[in-house]
Amino acid sequence: MTESVFTYAAPGLKFGRGASGEIGWDVQQLCRATPGGEARRVLLVTDPGVAATGHPDRVAGAMGSHGLDVTVYAGARVEPTDASLEEAIAHARDAGPFDAIVAVGGGSAMDTAKAVNLLLTNDGELMDYVNAPVGGGRAPEQPLLPLVAVPTTTGTGAESTTICVLDVLALKVKTGISHARLRPTLAVVDPDLTMTQPAMVTASCGMDILCHALESWTARWFGDFAAKQPEQRVPYCGANPIADMWAEKSLSLLAGSFRCAVQDGFDREAREQMALAATFAGLGFGNAGVHVPHACAYPIAGRVRDYRPEGYPADEPIVPHGMAVVMTAPAAFDLTFSASPERHRRAAELLGGEGRPLPEVLRGLMRDVGLPSGLAELGYGSADVDDLVEGALKQQRLLATAPIEVTADDLATVFRASLEHW
Repeated sequence: MTESVFTYAAPGLKFGRGASGEIGWDVQQLCRATPGGEARRVLLVTDPGVAATGHPDRVAGAMGSHGLDVTVYAGARVEPTDASLEEAIAHARDAGPFDAIVAVGGGSAMDTAKAVNLLLTNDGELMDYVNAPVGGGRAPEQPLLPLVAVPTTTGTGAESTTICVLDVLALKVKTGISHARLRPTLAVVDPDLTMTQPAMVTASCGMDILCHALESWTARWFGDFAAKQPEQRVPYCGANPIADMWAEKSLSLLAGSFRCAVQDGFDREAREQMALAATFAGLGFGNAGVHVPHACAYPIAGRVRDYRPEGYPADEPIVPHGMAVVMTAPAAFDLTFSASPERHRRAAELLGGEGRPLPEVLRGLMRDVGLPSGLAELGYGSADVDDLVEGALKQQRLLATAPIEVTADDLATVFRASLEHW
C-alpha cells in the first residue's frame, strides 16, 4: 500500500526591505510573560563576520527599544561543527534563562541557534539528537523557545526548515539534526541585509537555492513511498503539489537574478529577487526534501584539506555548503534523469536553458558565477572517490528522497564525473 497523504508546514513570514526594523515588536509578541514583570530576555545568535556588518547590533537595538533584554552571542562558526555548537550551547546555558532566541546571519548562525534552542529546552547531549547512524537520532520531548530567524544571506533557506547541519569533527562527516520542532517560529527576510554579501558568498549561497529547488522538484513523489502512520511521518515527505509550486517559482526567479546579483552586489532588485527565491526554495524543500547532491555535499565539506574560497574566513580550510552541493549536481541530475525526464527538462526551461540538458545548463551557470571547475579544484582526486562515497552513503535520510534507488556504484560515478566540469 502506498502513501496517500503529504504534509506541509512553514514558519510565519515577514518579507520586505526594512522588515528587520520591526523585529522588536515581533519578538515582544512571541515572548512569554515573566512572573514578576521583569524584562523578557532574548538571546541573539550571530557570527563574527555578520557582527562586523552592524546588522546584529541594529536588530538588538530594535528589540531593546521594545523593552527586551538582549544578550548577544557572536561566536557562531561559519559551517558549524559539533565543537562550535557545544560551545554555543554552554555559553547560552551559563547566560540564561531566555524567553526567545533570534538568529541573525546565514545558515550557520541559524543552525547554531536551532541547536542552542534544542539543548536549552531538552536534556541530553548534542550527539543524542544527531541523525542516525552518526548520532542517536533522539527526538525532542519538550517544546522549544520561540525562534526568530533573520537571514543575511540568500541561499540556505534555514529560516524555513527543520534542519540543523553540522560537521562531526572526529568522524570527518557533515550531518544534521532534523525535527519539526527545530523549525523557526518566524522568518524575517529583509533583502537589504544581504547587500553586504561578497560575490563568492552570493554565488555559493545562490547554488544552494538552486539545488534546494531542483532537488525538491525532482524528489521521489510522496505517493511512491510506502503508507505511513501519523507518528511515522517526517518533515521530508517527497515531492508534492505545494512544494512543486515553490520550487518552480524559485527557479524562475533565479533565472532572472542570479548572475546579476553576483556581478553587481548593489543591485537591489536582483538582491530582492534572490531573497524571494531563497524563501520560496526553503518553503518547498523544507517539506519535500533534498537528495543526491546534498548527500554528496556532506563528505565534500567534511573532508576538506586546504581549500580557502575568496570571501570566507581564511583562518581554516572550508568548502561552503552551497558550493559543495552544486559540485555534484550536474552528474547527479544526469543519474536521476530517467526517473522523470519531463521534470528535468522543465527545470532546464525554467532556468532559461530550453532545449538543453539540465546538467549542461548547470555547468554554464556555475562557470558564469565564478565557481570552481570541479572537485579537483577543491583538492580532491580519483583516489578520494571511495572515501567520498562512504561519507555520502551515511546520508540515508537524504538518499531515501531520491527518485531512484542510489547505490555505491552510482555515487562513485557521480563523484568521478564531478572532478572536472570544464
